[in-house]
Amino acid sequence: MEGAARLVDQVVAEALPADKTGNMKTEPRTATMTALETDRLAELIQRKHACLVELHEMGRKQLDLIRGGEINELLDVLVCKQRRLEDLQTVEKALDPFRAQAPEKRRWRSIEARQCCADQLVECETLLADIVAQEKQGESELTRRRDETAVRLHGAHAAREARGAYRRPLQNPLHQLDITSESP
Repeated sequence: MEGAARLVDQVVAEALPADKTGNMKTEPRTATMTALETDRLAELIQRKHACLVELHEMGRKQLDLIRGGEINELLDVLVCKQRRLEDLQTVEKALDPFRAQAPEKRRWRSIEARQCCADQLVECETLLADIVAQEKQGESELTRRRDETAVRLHGAHAAREARGAYRRPLQNPLHQLDITSESP
């Protein structure tokens, strides 16, 4: 999460120099990155955003399934989430080279393209924070359900033990009379 925040700061910090009137110029001071590289950056940010949107939706479904006790369906969602997390990890690795670059040296096709990318990164951070909160809530809900189940199982075990105690034949039944005598 820290790396993504740093990338957001870099993209947002990338400002075109202002002219003497305070208006933004349309070209950066130095153009060491080609527009093709920033196109790649924008495409990676879009893919990251799409993964996070899907993960966020799956997180909602996960919570609903946990609350409903639908464990089989929950496992299916978790399998899909794992695939999406692997996709996100691939995107994050592809973003690594951009993290080392100076944002002011990036050359964008337009100010709008740069702003769109920055906006998506901010949205990614919000989605990621929501996903983490969903995971914590899901974990808490599962822990609560586990504890409730343990209490029920303990109660069922105690009830079975009590029933078994009533069904066992007594060693020395009180209702039998021993009338045998020993002879001298």
